[in-house]
This record gives sequence, structure tokens and C-alpha cells, in this order.
Amino acid sequence: MIAPLRNLTYRRLFAAQVVSLVGTGLATVALGLLAYKLAGADAGLVLGTALAIKMIAYIGVAPVTGAFASVLPRRAFLVALDLVRAAIVLLLPFVDQIWQVYVLIFVLQSASAAFTPTFQATIPDILPDEREYTEALSLSRLAYDLESLLSSMLAALLLTVISFHWLFAGTAIGFIVSALLVVSVSLPRAAGQDGEQGGIYDRTTRGLRIYLATPRLRGLLALNLAAAAAGAMVIVNTVVIVRTVLGGTDTGVAVALGLFGAGSMISALALPRLLDRLADRTVMVTAAGGLASILLGLGAAALFATPGWTLLLTAWLVIGLCYSAVLTPGGRLLRRSSHESDRPALFAAQFALSHACWLVTYPLAGWLGAGAGLASAFLALALLAAAGLATAVIVWPNYDPEVVAHVHQDLPHDHPHLAGANVVASGHRHAHRLVIDRHHKHWPSSQSETA
Repeated sequence: MIAPLRNLTYRRLFAAQVVSLVGTGLATVALGLLAYKLAGADAGLVLGTALAIKMIAYIGVAPVTGAFASVLPRRAFLVALDLVRAAIVLLLPFVDQIWQVYVLIFVLQSASAAFTPTFQATIPDILPDEREYTEALSLSRLAYDLESLLSSMLAALLLTVISFHWLFAGTAIGFIVSALLVVSVSLPRAAGQDGEQGGIYDRTTRGLRIYLATPRLRGLLALNLAAAAAGAMVIVNTVVIVRTVLGGTDTGVAVALGLFGAGSMISALALPRLLDRLADRTVMVTAAGGLASILLGLGAAALFATPGWTLLLTAWLVIGLCYSAVLTPGGRLLRRSSHESDRPALFAAQFALSHACWLVTYPLAGWLGAGAGLASAFLALALLAAAGLATAVIVWPNYDPEVVAHVHQDLPHDHPHLAGANVVASGHRHAHRLVIDRHHKHWPSSQSETA
């Protein structure tokens, strides 16, 4: 797990990610308190709307910014986005109208929707070795989990000596430190800066077209839905289960969420060695099956009895294990399925599509839990997770080689791409590492079909 940290560039980028995440965690606490100050008892409505705005920004903005990320200087682009985020959070303490919160949240999350996939697409270029990149993915997962565990505690400690408005200052400092760390390193030039980029439509939709035309990535999207179904149930309804059903306290809520985070961290630590022995598909599909089974079991149990503490905490730990095992290898699939020049657009597509899954599961978990009961919520989300799992199994074949034999019918015989290809009745046949690009617009379903 420490091998990627020996790389100075990655070490500083990882530090930038950590301080940025801590700042974001402080802002999450501060935003809740700001909503309560402005809306009182309607604070939940304000926060819910803010979360919806966040998801809309992620889904709508990421593909657009991803289209241009490959033609902009990476370091300058990332630093500028960090500074924009710092400026926005410094404005939040001064708002006195709810609509102002919504506008600033949209701008803030739009900057994050541009920053995160661009940052993620940079890491494979810094760490070309697949094992080191896998370890970097696990480190990133650990950073997210630690942030969820530690930011709330840090915020609580700070609130004993300062008002919540100053938490926004802490967030701004995190973004500024992140910018300083990014500017302190030299980032590899994106390959797309030297290549043919196409028109605006082509650049904006390229990541989505590559994503949806690649079988393993269609499977990844379906598995993201399964993970979002389980994750939404944990994030939205833990407080309801602990406080209302089990009669617990805020400490009980923290313990339950902590077990979920602990499971995720354990899984992240184990994945590099596990993925050395097992295929990504095997690990991810098995983990998604675990998520669907646990949700189904909890839903069935809730129909006949009140789940106890032992069942809840054990289930949340195992869900955390499976959740991380589904999501963490995704970066490996994206890297394997793209040219370097297309990675920013493809990571942006993953960012947008995965958050579209959350846009479905978040309200479903909340509305069903409140309106139809927790048993119905568990069962509905179990069915959604099972549907995601079944779709992944169907659209992502078990046999998924990187080198694929295929036939070209539409390229002239002297095209450079056909060097070394065999002439066959239907065209030119050859085999190489296949990704969707201008020469391969469709994925062949067999070795005799065209790409």
C-alpha cells in the first residue's frame, strides 16, 4: 500500500486529496448548521434541495468539463478549480437568503464536478504500473472513509471553541493547501493536448460514448447502481433505524456509520492482494451479490421482527466490505478501457453516471423509509441492487480479454492502423488491445465481427 507514496508527485497529490476531503467534511457540518440558522425546522428541506443541486451539478457539468480537460494545462486547471472552491466557501457565511445558498452550492459543486474526474484521470499517467495504481485506488478509498469518520469529530472539537461560520474558513484553507500542493509538482501533459479533438459535441459526448459502448464499463455502471442502493440505505436511514427503531443515541448513529466505514477500509486494504489473484469482474460481481443478499435479508427480517443491534452492526460492517469491493476497482476498468487522451472524458462520464445512480437511490431510500416503512425500503433497494447485479452479469462477459481479434471493413488497405493485419474475405483482421476510439466505434461480440 505504500509503494505509490514513494512517487513524489503522487504523494503530494494524495496529500492534496486528503486536505481537500477534510475541508469538504467541515463544510458538510457547517452547511447543516447554516441551513438550520436560515430555515429552522425546515432545515432538512434545505439540505435535501442542496444535495439534489449537488447531484444535478455532478451529472450535468462533469461531461462538459471532461470534454475540455484534455486540452487545458492540467496543473493550472486543477489549481484554478481549487481556488474557485475556496472563494465560494468563504462567501457562504455571509448569505442571509436560502436561494443564495442554492446558487453558491451549484457553483461549488460544479467546480468539484470538474476537479474530481480530472484529478482521477491524472493518477494513471503518474503511476503506469497497474499494481501501484491499484494500491493508489485503495489509498483513495481509505482517504474517503477516514474523512467520513474523522471530519465530524474534528468539526465537533472545533465547535467547542469557534462558531460554525469559521468551519467554512477551515474548508477554504483545505482547498488552498490543496492548490499549493498541486502547483508544487509537474504533471504529465495530457495526450489529448497534442491530438485531434473534434467538435464540441464530439468532445462533450466522447466519454459517454466510449463508456456505453464498452461491455465492462456497462457492467461497471450496473454495479454502481447496486452499490448506490446499499450505500443510500446506510447513509439515509441509519439515523432512523438507530434513533427510532432501536431507541439509540447519536453515539449509536456514529458507531453504526463507523462500522460501515471500517468495513470499507478493511476491504480497501485487502483489495490489492486480492486483485492479484482474482479478476476484477469476479471480485466486483461477488461483492454486489453480497450487497443484494444483505439488503434482502434485512428486509425479510424487518417484516417479522425488529432488527437488533448485533444484526445491524454486523450487516453495516459487511455492507462496507462489499461496497468498497464493488467501487474501488472501477478505476482499473476505466484505465483499461481508454487511450490516455480520452481518460479525462471517460472519468468524467463515470463521475456523472455513478452520481445519476445516487440521484435515484437517495430519494428512494428516504421516501420509502418514511412512507412505506423500513422493511419496504430494504426490499425495494435489494431488488434494485439485484437488478444491477443481473444486468452486470449479462452485459459484462466473464471472458473479457484486453487483446481482441476483430475485422475492419471500412479502412483503406494502406491505413497505418492496419499494419500487420491479415486480409480476409470481409476486410482486414488483426488483434490488439481494444478500446473504443475513432477506428473502433463498436465492440465486436465475436472475433469475426467488425469493430
